[in-house]
Amino acid sequence: MSLVTTHVLDAAAGKPAAGIGVKLEKRDGAWESVATGRTDDDGRVRDLGPETLAAGVYRLVFDTEAYQGADGFFPEITVCFRITDPAAHHHVPILLSPFAFSTYRGS
Repeated sequence: MSLVTTHVLDAAAGKPAAGIGVKLEKRDGAWESVATGRTDDDGRVRDLGPETLAAGVYRLVFDTEAYQGADGFFPEITVCFRITDPAAHHHVPILLSPFAFSTYRGS
């Protein structure tokens, strides 16, 4: 399993959000790409990135425009987080609706 995983749930439709592009980036002065993926039919990206990551600041960038369309209020969602324990699994999900989103550290 990847050290970082995510999933996106469409709270308005009450179903997983399939087909959303996701980028994992690390801040090392500038943002550097670590991995890319796409949510599956269950809204999950299970294999995003390597099995180990150094401690540091990372972000997930979700291409929500491709899912919600060109008129969607959030063309992308960026979630920035810190990894302090390189051995720990980090699950960062998104609950998405047309005019709101929320995130948390999942398990």
